[in-house]
Amino acid sequence: MIAIPALTFADRLASLRATKLRQTAEKRARLGPVDADDTGIVLPPEDFAWQPTPSHPNGSFYGPKAWAENFRSMLEAIPVYMDPADALAGRWRHSLWGRWPVKWHPDYSYAHLVPDQQRYGIIGGIGHPHHFAGDYTVGLQLGWDGILAKIRHWRGHGDAAGAEEFRDALETVVRAIQGWIRRTVALARHLETFETRPGLRENLAEVIAVNEWIVGNPPRTFREACQWIAWFNMASRSWNGDGAGGRLDVLLEPYFERDTAAGLLDEEEAVFILACLLLNDPHYYQLGGPAPDGHDVTSRLSFLVLDAAHRIGIPCNLTVRVHDGLDPRFLDRAVRYLLEDRKAWPRFMGDKGMTEGFVRNGYPPELARQRIAVGCHWAVIPGREYTLNDVVKINVAKVFELALAERLGSTPAAAGSEALWDGFCRHLDRAVHCTVEGIELHLAHQWETAPELVIDLLCHGPIEKGRDASGGGVEFYNMCIDGAGLATVADSFAAIEQRIESEGVLTWGELAVHLRENFAGPEGARVRAMLRASERYGAGGSRGDAWAVRVSQRFSESVRAEGGRVGRVYIPGWFSWANTIGLGRQVGATPNGRLAGEPISTGANPDPGFRRDGAPTAMARAIAAVQPGYGNTAPMQLELDPGFLDNRTAAANLTALIQTHFRLGGTLMNINLIDQATLRAAVTDPARFPDLVVRVTGFTAYMASLSPELRALVAARLVTDTPPGGSGS
Repeated sequence: MIAIPALTFADRLASLRATKLRQTAEKRARLGPVDADDTGIVLPPEDFAWQPTPSHPNGSFYGPKAWAENFRSMLEAIPVYMDPADALAGRWRHSLWGRWPVKWHPDYSYAHLVPDQQRYGIIGGIGHPHHFAGDYTVGLQLGWDGILAKIRHWRGHGDAAGAEEFRDALETVVRAIQGWIRRTVALARHLETFETRPGLRENLAEVIAVNEWIVGNPPRTFREACQWIAWFNMASRSWNGDGAGGRLDVLLEPYFERDTAAGLLDEEEAVFILACLLLNDPHYYQLGGPAPDGHDVTSRLSFLVLDAAHRIGIPCNLTVRVHDGLDPRFLDRAVRYLLEDRKAWPRFMGDKGMTEGFVRNGYPPELARQRIAVGCHWAVIPGREYTLNDVVKINVAKVFELALAERLGSTPAAAGSEALWDGFCRHLDRAVHCTVEGIELHLAHQWETAPELVIDLLCHGPIEKGRDASGGGVEFYNMCIDGAGLATVADSFAAIEQRIESEGVLTWGELAVHLRENFAGPEGARVRAMLRASERYGAGGSRGDAWAVRVSQRFSESVRAEGGRVGRVYIPGWFSWANTIGLGRQVGATPNGRLAGEPISTGANPDPGFRRDGAPTAMARAIAAVQPGYGNTAPMQLELDPGFLDNRTAAANLTALIQTHFRLGGTLMNINLIDQATLRAAVTDPARFPDLVVRVTGFTAYMASLSPELRALVAARLVTDTPPGGSGS
């Protein structure tokens, strides 16, 4: 009999990747377009009919007990998953958040805020989940049984309302996760009985042994630690969609060093296990960067995480923290994989801007360096800080539109750009006030609406105090508010100043007519082209650049002032996530030549076509100049046609661009490398490109999984090796 060789790690990764692509195609077929992160979810059977048990007459459920019991019930109902080729057991299959019918407790109405929320296009974040992070070291040190022991130890401590019910709910959550693990082990045992492929039966035996240990005990080995992290990630996704990770290289380095020194693990197997962890779910992980004292934490394992992402070839959310002490070989490896794989990873965070900004809130640099990149555009101190990052947005273009409408309705003498600026500031302050009032309401009642029980398990304080992280359980509350539409507003101010006030080629009355008529007719088209050709943000030393700096500074001042009013740190940022299209639908035609209903500008980016050559260096300088300055980001979103880069010097030039942006104070760079022909074709015929991965804003996704509108938006941002033609929208 001829012996059949065992499957290699490469064989197994190829199989796992092919399965991932099939499952992604199934998601597209069943769910339609999804303008959000690609995740590791494996959809449950189409006849999965589980429904939560209500705790309120409105048919919804609220509070720790109801959430915990429904979580347990859901996990017990969902079929477990195991791929014999995978080093790690399990996949998440459904989110309790997705079955939550009424998303805010009716007893805590915010009806008084709704008029201004609608007036200013505010995404208030009230009732929104997660967007902070737990500290994995808590779970890795304690294990699930250790967490249960910790809960029992702190019973009777603290005077928080409902503390014991809260701790009861935490216990229910832990036991639900342990039951999920045990059921998956049972499936692995069943599969082991029938597995005949060389090496996979042995893999299943190892999976069983690993999970039988970590169902209660803290992990001892590298593989056990990766499996523990995977289970927490799956549980957190299943709770409410949370995708925040941690410093993966730092977390796993002790296990890696111990196992390799003992001869239990080699680098090839470590890369395979890491690839399986990234496949399990593309949580957001930071690599490299400074320790609290400033020394570089890059290790051999940091390189291996990049190698693992390269091998698996799927959407990943890895962020390299760039600082002066970063190992240059590591930065080079990261840039080369970005160029070679063209999967939009890794992205890069600037330590200088992030650390110096957070210190301006009154915190020491040592603490600022512990605030790590674990979300679309945001950072957090794991297990110690609650932020509601990313989910709160103010449509600053809508704010501008309302101020402009007032000015256009006034007498000519009162319609100057400075009067417009005064009105803009007044409306902006009102929008920020409304937003802060909503966040304060959220902080008062989120714990009794939709508590964060899974992340609470890995936080410092909730178990001890008997308080949810959203309601006083953790140490720091630094609440974040993002503006959206910076370039739309800056270019509109600049066009008014240039064409009406400086050159006199347009009047306020004529502008009002063309905006109202959406630049209709030949004359409207001529005026629109003239406005679009004004001195734009990003051009360098332009009126648009000056207005962008002024708008950003004023936004930061308003957010900070409101924080001072309520006695809490509020941190400004510029980020639109995937809301650019929806926010644009709220806004009519604008003086920068944008048509009514078109998307507003992306985050802190200049609008496409901001200068004839679309120079990335000009974009890098412009965005660095408008950073909000307090430890939240204003990302640089860069889509490059590789033809823009000289292949002989591409890595060096891209590295120089990254370092220049961060030396100037930039905070985050998201980079897509896609040739123009492929990208344009994928917009209209995405099925031809099922494996094309793009970084949409902070998140990565398969291009084919996005809506037609978002695909078009990604394509519109492309910087090519030739000047953009025409003056289209």
